[in-house]
Amino acid sequence: MTLQNSITGNSIKLGIDIGGTFTDAAIELADQRFTAKTLTTHTNPDDGVLAAMDLVLVQAGVEISDLDLVVHGTTLATNALIERKGAKTAMLTTAGFRDVVEIGQEYRFDLFDLFLELPAPLVPRDLRIPIRERLGAGGRLLMPLDEEDVVKAIDRLRQADVESVAVCLMHSYANVAHEVRVAKMIRAALPDISVSISGEVAPEMREFERFCTACANAYVQPKMAAYLLRLDERLKGKGLNCPLLMMLSGGGLTDIATAAAFPIRLVESGPAGGALFSASIAAENGLLDVVSFDMGGTTAKLCLIDNGKPQTSRTFEVARVYKHKKGSGTPVRIPVIDMVEIGSGGGSLAKLDSLGRVTVGPESAGSEPGPAAFGRGGDQPAVTDANLLLGKINPAGFAGGKFPLDLHASETAMTEHICKKLAAPTPEASAAVVEIVEENMAAAARVHAAESGKEIRNRVLIGFGGGAPLHVANVMAKLGMKQFLVPTGAGVGSAVGFLRAPVSYEVVRSLHQPLASFDADIVNTSLEEMKDTATRIVEPAALDQPLTEVRSASMRYVGQGHEITVPVPCHRLSQQDNASLREAFETKYREIYHRNVPGAEVEVITWSVLVTAPVPDVGVFEALPDSYNPEPNSFRTVFETRPLAKVDYAVFWRPDLEPGAQIVGPAAIEEEETTTILPRGMQATILGSGAILGCLVSDQKLSEDSLGEPAQEKTNA
Repeated sequence: MTLQNSITGNSIKLGIDIGGTFTDAAIELADQRFTAKTLTTHTNPDDGVLAAMDLVLVQAGVEISDLDLVVHGTTLATNALIERKGAKTAMLTTAGFRDVVEIGQEYRFDLFDLFLELPAPLVPRDLRIPIRERLGAGGRLLMPLDEEDVVKAIDRLRQADVESVAVCLMHSYANVAHEVRVAKMIRAALPDISVSISGEVAPEMREFERFCTACANAYVQPKMAAYLLRLDERLKGKGLNCPLLMMLSGGGLTDIATAAAFPIRLVESGPAGGALFSASIAAENGLLDVVSFDMGGTTAKLCLIDNGKPQTSRTFEVARVYKHKKGSGTPVRIPVIDMVEIGSGGGSLAKLDSLGRVTVGPESAGSEPGPAAFGRGGDQPAVTDANLLLGKINPAGFAGGKFPLDLHASETAMTEHICKKLAAPTPEASAAVVEIVEENMAAAARVHAAESGKEIRNRVLIGFGGGAPLHVANVMAKLGMKQFLVPTGAGVGSAVGFLRAPVSYEVVRSLHQPLASFDADIVNTSLEEMKDTATRIVEPAALDQPLTEVRSASMRYVGQGHEITVPVPCHRLSQQDNASLREAFETKYREIYHRNVPGAEVEVITWSVLVTAPVPDVGVFEALPDSYNPEPNSFRTVFETRPLAKVDYAVFWRPDLEPGAQIVGPAAIEEEETTTILPRGMQATILGSGAILGCLVSDQKLSEDSLGEPAQEKTNA
């Protein structure tokens, strides 16, 4: 069986990913992969989806009615949060608590910045409306809901032309009755307004994270729900008769109805597909610990993968705005593949700050109008413009030649916005932009590794997305890493990753249980309800595959502020299981902290149930064949950021390179969707999987005399 058959089986699956700039589609059939890339249509994203699908279906010779499964992911929700382009949102909350989302945890992420500005809440204070009611921590009624307050709040919503509402009442994770009643009243009076209730969006303790998650869900819901339902209808109209599933932030898949109700769980859906892609690529090439580096048009995402599995979390920060520091973003509490995401993509705009320093992002040109080089009306320089001006991108071959780039427009934008203000030539200004964006990505990776307590230098950096191969070598060097890898299909990595995701869904719910007074009956009832909820979502899309259940619990010593996740057996629990739960907790606690706390009581805060279909198998490629040195197709001049000099780069066409090919930089390896840049001092080998494995030249020292020599124009005879 070929590798691709072992991944897709006999079914025909299509993966499609909407990014900030491009929409990618991928189909894997037998031993072939078909891909397509179109510009993202932000006004109606489904137009871009259908265009990309049509292209890839024609390439594969497949009709839409032949598909067995369509898996879709998107960064639309993420980009709306990063760029603050969501719906006009209000929040109804328990009287006295409307400032919770602004006070947060009273955490200063930089103690020494006297002018520190905390991230602004998604909902402004005048739209955070208090209502009188109160439930206790266990869900007991303390003060009945004042429906007159709700009626008055609805009038304010109407007058303010609010598009979406988050209902965030205290302790709704234990008793959602008041939130349900408020939501029912809002929907009856204002049927066109989207309503999110925190007890359903994030039924977990800690009101700050729960409120922020519900507000974020409400903020993106109108746009996302309208898009998803419209896409589903249009695909059915074109003849699609198989399930359409959405990629979740945690690496699972769900149906359209669930995704439309809880779009916040899609906030990292595209990047999650990329992390699964990296994990699959690592397995194919016999790697265990890697760093996933996904750079698209709007953002860059970095994820640690340990022993072939992406790092996961139940808390995530979107849009960190201050040197990638924890606490400087919007927290959301959902199951998520843990990664750091920054506004550094190919479309990220370059400008000068108030001190005259070059900065890049988080604002992005996206696809409308796109970088200046796209010739679609953009007049500000983006990272793509800088790479084009440096010679790293072939203007005639960008995106397989489908989007020829305008070099003059890039030069005009760079001159007007950067060069004149810095009094610097175009190459140096472009080099500054690229240097800043690469340092931003390296800094984000360092911070993420430090927060995770992980070593990064001995890992392999896997670069994919349209932008990462251009920068992966330099980012690797900045991080002190030894190797990078660019897989085949790198330009559409997330879309391919969707094809390798299991159909699964995770339900998380807070249910406080001290082990000293463990109530097995209450826990069993809750776990069965959670299992039923997840199974209803997974079963219709599992294509008759057997389902498995995985349970876990977030536990801590009484008095601690944070929990660790511990596996829970899937049988019906009894009172005697409190001893095994404690043993599992203390074993995991000792693994992390190298000690336990003798005599301390243990409690469970949150329970989780994951129902999943089997994970697709991944084959491992055999040993590397004999090496050879390929001839370049041509040469071109590239202005390197270090040491700010023109250099001759050998240009190779990736589909022509067979396994075993060895290339010594400076070189550019071009393909349909991206270009891998191999600077001087680095070399690369084509592996049996077709991936490019790059590293520092180990047996060759660069001559200092050769640095900065003017490049000569050459062609390969």
